[in-house]
Amino acid sequence: MSGSDSPASRRTLCAACALPLPACLCEWVRPVANRVELIVLQHPQEQYQAKGTVRLLSRCLQRCRVLVGEQFDPADLLALGLHEAGTALLYPLDESADAGAWPQAKEPARLVLLDATWRKSRKLLHLNPLLQQLPRLALAASALPPSRYAIRKAQRPEQQRSSLEAAVLALQQVESQGQTPAAAEAVAAKYAPLWAGFEGFVAQRQGLVSARPQSESEG
Repeated sequence: MSGSDSPASRRTLCAACALPLPACLCEWVRPVANRVELIVLQHPQEQYQAKGTVRLLSRCLQRCRVLVGEQFDPADLLALGLHEAGTALLYPLDESADAGAWPQAKEPARLVLLDATWRKSRKLLHLNPLLQQLPRLALAASALPPSRYAIRKAQRPEQQRSSLEAAVLALQQVESQGQTPAAAEAVAAKYAPLWAGFEGFVAQRQGLVSARPQSESEG
């Protein structure tokens, strides 16, 4: 539920999303039955980011788990199934990838997403050797649409997307590959409501930023 932007509402948290009522995202939740499971490893600095998208993403996707940390206990990663065949890391392929690229013609059972700034994501990889062993799946650059996320500056804007955008684009990519045009269109239609909800979320966040007093918005 959403509420008015009164002093009382700013102190009151929504029981469902745990955000202050003016920032409540519940009206933008669009449930989607994703076929490929999503595992989000979230850097602690992102957990309470007002502009973060993982909170909305995890509420929308039927199969999504979020683990917060920087140097994870290997047992926790194993419990998520990251050691199992069929796990791919959504990350650009470079010299640090021990296992190479994920086979394009094969659909993974689960995708691992790092919710962090570009610099912090590199640190997550360095601190968690198990992640370095995962084959990598990258977004198809030729089919990458412009980012719809206009409320946070990216360090590499030509490549980076918000965590929600990256996750949904990747899920659409892997669920559509090898499908007939009609089946691929059905996948796109399945995720269309989520994209619409995301656009509403972005517009809401932009409104909250522009409505801040000058003393709050600076710094």
